[in-house]
Amino acid sequence: MYISNEGLLVVLFVGLVAGWLAGKIVRGAGFGLIGDIVIGILGALIASLLFPKLGIHLGRGLVSEIVYSALGAVILLLVIGLLRGRGRF
Repeated sequence: MYISNEGLLVVLFVGLVAGWLAGKIVRGAGFGLIGDIVIGILGALIASLLFPKLGIHLGRGLVSEIVYSALGAVILLLVIGLLRGRGRF
């Protein structure tokens, strides 16, 4: 598999923005540059596995990918919080 330099930059940008958004929503602060990128990319992975099975489709484009990734990252952070015993509803 080959990914171009531009494609890598897009992945990193989407991960950064999605991780930062998820951090703001769940925690009230980001996780730093590397942490935001990692959380955003993991959120994109979760969203790409979960949302099609649920029939969720928001559209195409960069904004759509950021929203998908941010929602996946929020799910990831909530699950981590529940497993660590911090999250209570």
